[in-house]
Amino acid sequence: MRALIFLMIFLQGVLVSQEISKVTINGIDVPIVFEKEANLPIASLQIVVKNSGSMEDGETEGIAKFLSSMLGEGTKELGATGFAEELEFRAISLSVHAGTETLVFEVSSLKEQFPYALEMVKKLLKSPNFTKESFDKVKLMTLGMLSSKESDFDYLANLNLQKILFEGTPFAHAYNGDVKSIKALKLKEVENFFKEHMILENIIVVAGGDIELETLKKELQPILVEFKKGATKKLPYFEASKKSKEVMVEKKSEQAYIYFGSPFYMKSGDENAYKAKVASFILGESGFGSRLMEEIRVKRGLAYSAYSRTSVGKSHSSFTGHLQTKVENLDQAKQLVKDEVKRFCDEGVSAEELAQAKRFLLGSEPLRNETLSQRLSRAFFEYYGGFELGHSKKQLDKIEKLTLEELNEFIRSHDEINHLSFSIVTAKRAKK
Repeated sequence: MRALIFLMIFLQGVLVSQEISKVTINGIDVPIVFEKEANLPIASLQIVVKNSGSMEDGETEGIAKFLSSMLGEGTKELGATGFAEELEFRAISLSVHAGTETLVFEVSSLKEQFPYALEMVKKLLKSPNFTKESFDKVKLMTLGMLSSKESDFDYLANLNLQKILFEGTPFAHAYNGDVKSIKALKLKEVENFFKEHMILENIIVVAGGDIELETLKKELQPILVEFKKGATKKLPYFEASKKSKEVMVEKKSEQAYIYFGSPFYMKSGDENAYKAKVASFILGESGFGSRLMEEIRVKRGLAYSAYSRTSVGKSHSSFTGHLQTKVENLDQAKQLVKDEVKRFCDEGVSAEELAQAKRFLLGSEPLRNETLSQRLSRAFFEYYGGFELGHSKKQLDKIEKLTLEELNEFIRSHDEINHLSFSIVTAKRAKK
């Protein structure tokens, strides 16, 4: 217990060292989420580019992800192999990955190699390996990956669920694109996507480690000038459809892959977000002990696992979940999901369920702040969500004080999760 108290005090001290600063480039203030951490001689940097993820794919499905893969091919001058060797020789990690809303350049190294690591980021931004050879290589790898996805039934079920829930929105297409879109993709389109989205107004810097903030600002200058000034735009928001639908795809399989989802009417910044976290934990996010796991696996043995969660972001919100069961148990398992979600909304939770959720969520908090990466990630999402640093801790304080009456009133007010849609991949069944 003394060790745990010491760790929590230590972590609180670390959080105090976080700050939001800025560096001005060509008249544009670029925010910096920063934490000084001198316990280890390492440093890390993320350049987060807003409005550059898969939501921006438009008519060219998968282009944001394809761009991130091409940026992994190094520079024109060094090529993929030469660039990788330069990094490996100095134990530098440098990667680029695309998400739903953002594209992120991420680099980490020993403190002594950090200036060189930043120089490599600059080279990558200045002269990415946008060559026909690199383009053809990434296209071939992407098509191969997409081909393998045809036998990934979890992938298919989840993709079809997104198409049901978010029909007509950017979330209805495959993050990686599909065979048709990737085959039709042109190198010039990738180059144009890069030029159009890599603008200063979209940049957030996240950095930390054994470095000084003022030193970092100076070292960032030659990197950030590679980004041009441009016009940013407001991030759109999409709600999941409340029209209950079902899509079933027949594949040769001994299992039924059941994915389900519905709307969840909450936006990022909602003051009741902490209640949603507790409710989601109890219903299906906590694994063993959750309502869905208890009813579907423990009591009836219909599935190895059953899971659900609420997703509340800046661009979309929804309630989703999934499970696998034997083909002959498909109808029973699907009905159980409907019944348990309805019972959850109608009856709420018990005092013991709330107490167990509090014990886990509050007790596991130190483990979610152990590493610099974890703390910086949390600080970034607090800033990105429009909150002050330390917002997450305030949410935990609210969870600790949450009463059973307050939680059950909140659950009853969100019965929209009963409007369930299902996406299923299973073997062909004999007609009854």
